[in-house]
Amino acid sequence: MSQPIRIVINNEFDIVLARQKGREMSKALQFGTVDQSRITTAISELARNIYLYARSGEIIINVLKSEGKKGIQIIAVDNGPGIHDIRMVLQDGYTTSGGLGAGLPGVKRLMDEFIIESEPGKGTTVKITKWAKSS
Repeated sequence: MSQPIRIVINNEFDIVLARQKGREMSKALQFGTVDQSRITTAISELARNIYLYARSGEIIINVLKSEGKKGIQIIAVDNGPGIHDIRMVLQDGYTTSGGLGAGLPGVKRLMDEFIIESEPGKGTTVKITKWAKSS
């Protein structure tokens, strides 16, 4: 298994870098263009959340191989304020930034697996996975 790619998120340029690395990795894993876009969009959303709400954090991109399948896992980690009500932020249309509210519910829909853990005052970790379609 290859080494994870780590991108520290401190500014908007880091969001762009995380997107680029995610696209490169998904392309190298031979994901189709639609899934590459899904992965890139999900990374962008998670990185933007880190920047907006926690000010800094990290995006980690891993290659997964399991039972003949290959996939990509993205982990977004921050030590920000945390989320007080995870159920609420996973509702479509919920927004605290004045955006469209597609955020985390959108990320969840784009990916095959979605896990979120958050503790108020300690930070948030989101793990998402997309598996490549078998050819």
